[in-house]
Amino acid sequence: MRLSSVIVKVILPLVLGGAILYWMYRDFDFGSIRHVLFNEMNWMWMLLSFPFGILAQAFRGWRWRQTLEPIGEKPRNSVSVYSVFISYAASLVVPRVGEFTRCGVLKRYDGVSFSKALGTVVTERAIDSLVVAGFSGLTLLLQLNIFNVFFDRTGTSVESVLSRFSLMGYFVTAVCGLSALVLLHFLLKKLSIYNKVKATLGGIWQGVISLKNVKNVPLFILFTFGIWASYFLHYYLTFFCFDFTSHLGLGCAMVTFVVGSIAVLVPTPNGAGPWHFAVKTMLILYGVTDQNALYFVLIVHTVQTMLVILMGVYAWVAVSFLSVKEVKGS
Repeated sequence: MRLSSVIVKVILPLVLGGAILYWMYRDFDFGSIRHVLFNEMNWMWMLLSFPFGILAQAFRGWRWRQTLEPIGEKPRNSVSVYSVFISYAASLVVPRVGEFTRCGVLKRYDGVSFSKALGTVVTERAIDSLVVAGFSGLTLLLQLNIFNVFFDRTGTSVESVLSRFSLMGYFVTAVCGLSALVLLHFLLKKLSIYNKVKATLGGIWQGVISLKNVKNVPLFILFTFGIWASYFLHYYLTFFCFDFTSHLGLGCAMVTFVVGSIAVLVPTPNGAGPWHFAVKTMLILYGVTDQNALYFVLIVHTVQTMLVILMGVYAWVAVSFLSVKEVKGS
């Protein structure tokens, strides 16, 4: 891996996340965390949230197997789930690398085409984006007043951003983008790796269009609902761990879940930094004190990240007992 690639993929995300966390916790009394953890926090609710965190990733593994079947790939359910567990843990080290990691695991143990698997990951992300957009829209309508307060306090204005673009601006941007793609096409044709790149892109496209051939669409929808319902419950149940959030209700949980889901798009390990800031800001708007909001985001994010690590380690150990010979004979 080149130095520039290491800087972009590893060092910058760590610096960005670390800078945000330092700014948020620069005056924080970390010694008080011990008292909260052992005297004020109800660990029963945290433990009850764990099965939903595990189920969310298991549902994702089972759904992924469904998208692979129409293109002739049939990995085992266990390997599909293990690969997802490992991918989330890997993304804690290098953001977004997990998508490639899980494709590599399937290729290693079940002989699944890497490019086809990567294409189905693209399909999954497209579906998940639609789900998040729909959930965000519903939450925005139900909690519009809170979002208005958030935009006012942070100085964010969608209208001010959009007003900077004109119709001609959109047209010029589209033309430039199209021109860049055409130029890239002709440059690749001049290179010896063109055919390899073309074959890889063909495999990705085959994976993308596989969704229309999924055999059991209702089951696919059920898995998709299960993924996001589990994610939400994994998060929502943590509200009851603390007296200062247990009374906030479903509306607050929906709002903070949405802004947290959007914040993790920033490429830092498990959204560390952006997630803390976004969720903490929204909790304050619901009347939680600054200190208590910091307790919540620090403890919840840390504990749930530890769960991701444990699941990844477990999956890595479990999948290591599978040999290629055993898989081929299955």
